[in-house]
Amino acid sequence: MAERLVVLSDMWGAKKGLWITSYLGYLQQYFDIVFYDSLQLSDINLKSYTAENVKEAFCNGGMNTALAQLLIKEREESHYLTFCAGGTIAWNAALCGLPIKSLTAISPMNLHLQTEKPNCNINLLYGEYQEDKPSPEWASDMDVNMEIIPKFGRELYSDDKIIQKVSLNLLQALLKNTLSTMKRPLVS
Repeated sequence: MAERLVVLSDMWGAKKGLWITSYLGYLQQYFDIVFYDSLQLSDINLKSYTAENVKEAFCNGGMNTALAQLLIKEREESHYLTFCAGGTIAWNAALCGLPIKSLTAISPMNLHLQTEKPNCNINLLYGEYQEDKPSPEWASDMDVNMEIIPKFGRELYSDDKIIQKVSLNLLQALLKNTLSTMKRPLVS
């Protein structure tokens, strides 16, 4: 039976998320994937969808709405692959009881403000030029794995090289976990 992977989009959801299909293409044959559009979860309805308006709407209630929706929809312990706002939603939902095995968050927003962490394996990936990325000291204090990719900004997750890197890391982690849980050797 395939491991379950919940994918949470960035704040744009499917509106600007054609890149998400690349992740799904790499991972769908190895994981049972459930996809959530963070914009839809947030129930944001704007006249004008500019970066400033969407971010403001997320900060002024949309993030909390998305978190509540995720807690209602997800009851099964799963791995999470998240992007930007989706990473922050999953992090906070896990602190509120979301059953989570692992969290891979690419460019999550404002995690540097967190003082608690979910009780799971956490891998964070940020671009060098992302302004609100946590410090290495924060990552060490929080006991999370954090990698900074040189010459990238917040939307590094839409780059083909990063898509391949993240997908390969998830597959290697899956294989490592699967092999480490085997009780007998394959050959006697």
